[in-house]
Order: sequence, then structure tokens, then C-alpha cells
Amino acid sequence: MQYTTLGRSGLKVSRLCLGTMNFGPETEEKEAFRIMDAALDAGINFFDTANVYGGPGHRGWTEEIIGRWFAQGGGRRERVVLATKVYNPMEDPLDGPNDGRGLSAYKIRRHLEGSLRRLQTDHIELYQMHHVDLSVSWDELWEAFEVARYQGKIDYVGASNFAGWHLAVAQAAAKARNFFGLVSEQHKYHLLCREPELEVLPCAQAHGIGVIPWSPLAGGLLGRNALTGSGQRTARAKEEIERLRPKLEAFKKLCDEIGEPQDVVALAWLLHNPAVTAPIIGPRTLDQLEANLRALEVKLDDEVLKRLDEIFPGPGGPAPEAYAW
Repeated sequence: MQYTTLGRSGLKVSRLCLGTMNFGPETEEKEAFRIMDAALDAGINFFDTANVYGGPGHRGWTEEIIGRWFAQGGGRRERVVLATKVYNPMEDPLDGPNDGRGLSAYKIRRHLEGSLRRLQTDHIELYQMHHVDLSVSWDELWEAFEVARYQGKIDYVGASNFAGWHLAVAQAAAKARNFFGLVSEQHKYHLLCREPELEVLPCAQAHGIGVIPWSPLAGGLLGRNALTGSGQRTARAKEEIERLRPKLEAFKKLCDEIGEPQDVVALAWLLHNPAVTAPIIGPRTLDQLEANLRALEVKLDDEVLKRLDEIFPGPGGPAPEAYAW
């Protein structure tokens, strides 16, 4: 396994992050336990979840599964850099009008306690804002996170789905309070979605924020079975495959030439970017986890990177150079 620091922090995390969103709704608990054990055995120490994972009617289910896995002991909790999120409403019957979408200090305190209880732990290494909340001042936000950190309940604060300017404002506000600020931004980024290269990635690098790409395989469109017709797909997914078929076929041809499956190449492409800390892989089975590990061994040469740019052209660089001159 390869490791890097999380943003400008001294925290070492694996170059692949285990995403757990499927645990519960798609992957039964026993298999989820096997996947987490295998991930640890492979050296993956970075696990990502969210308080709402589990789906409608059972938000919190995924955190509960992870908590029961931790409860088995064997050093599981001690070996994991745990990340979860806050922003969306839960389904607690005691929740009131202050527990809807948002990031008030009240909401952060209550929902952090809920996550700690479900995860059966007394602290979380990386506590992430699932979305930006422009209705709450950064003074309120940073004070809430400062309190949680001083209480020993969280170590670091991260963001998710922030624009570049959100990251910059957040860091400036944290610096004014002599607070460490953000160490990570979890963002949608893959070969079919390269817009973050304009603003988000350059901003994150400038401010010492590690980028954690979510959906690195574009919901399976960049996977090895995208063109085979195997597996269950929604009508929308089928439409997307047809719309993107020329690109996906060219991608498969290139991958066949270099002897690697599409998902491995897509992950290796992300790992090549110095702004990227760790793509989030979301295996539903143990076999999928083991297949994803291959990406750490693949190095893409300049010719392959050039051809990927031709198939999946990006914005042309950071803003404003990409479009202004």
C-alpha cells in the first residue's frame, strides 16, 4: 500500500479510500465485514462514510454496521482513519426544525453525537461538511468545530461538494481565528467530469487541502462492464451509456491495448494527479475491492495520458488560462 498525508496535515492515509455507502442497502453486513477486514489487510487505513448512508427509512444504517465491526475488537478501530459527514437530515423522531439540511452549531453538535453513538467510538478523525451552507457564518461554523476538536471528538475538519471560492473563504476565516481549517475536499472528479480542474483543484493545492474524488468510476460508466450489458441498470444509466458510447468504446480500446481494465486505468489516472489524495472506491463485493487494488501498481506513461486527454478532454487547464488566453 502507498500512503500520503491528508492535505497539509501530518495524518498518513492510504492512497485508496474505502467508501462504505453500499454497506446495508447493497451489501449485507457479513460481506461488509469481510470487505473491511480485507481492506485493512491490504493496508487501506482510510474509511469514508456519512451519517445519512443507509437510504430512506434507515439513515445511519451504514454507520451502525461500521460500529458493530469496530466492536469486534482486534485493533480494528485503532487502525482506521475514520471519516464521516454532517449536513443532511436524519430520521430521528426527536429531530425538530433545526435538524433539517444545514450546518448550525446546534445541528453539528447533535449530529456528531449521533454519529459517535452509531459508530461505537469516542472520536472521529475527519469530520466533513457534506455540502456548503451559505446561510451560516464561518464564525459559527469554525467555533462549533473548534469546540468539538477541543473536546477530543474530532481531529480534523473536511469539506465535500464545495466550490473553489468556498474553500478559499473557509480557509481565510479559519486563519483569522488561528484555527487549522480544512484539510480535505471530497469532490466529484473523474475522466468524464474534469471541470474541477478549473478552480477546485488549483485552490485546494494552494491552500493545502487534499482532494478526495468521489464516484471515481462515474457510477460504473468507467468500469470494466460498462459496455457488456451485464448487471442491473436504470433506464437513465442505459441512456448515458448510449450517449457516451463512442468515448467509452475508445477508452476500452486503449485499455485493451495496455492490458488493463477500464476501472483500473480510471483510478490510476486520478492517482497520477498531485492534487489527489485518495479516490474513494465503493466495492459492493470482496472481488471488486481486490480488483481496485491493482490501480496502485499501474503507472500511465505520457502517451497514454495524452490519449486519455483526447478521449476525455478536460477544460484545458486552470482558470482563467483555460479560456481567457
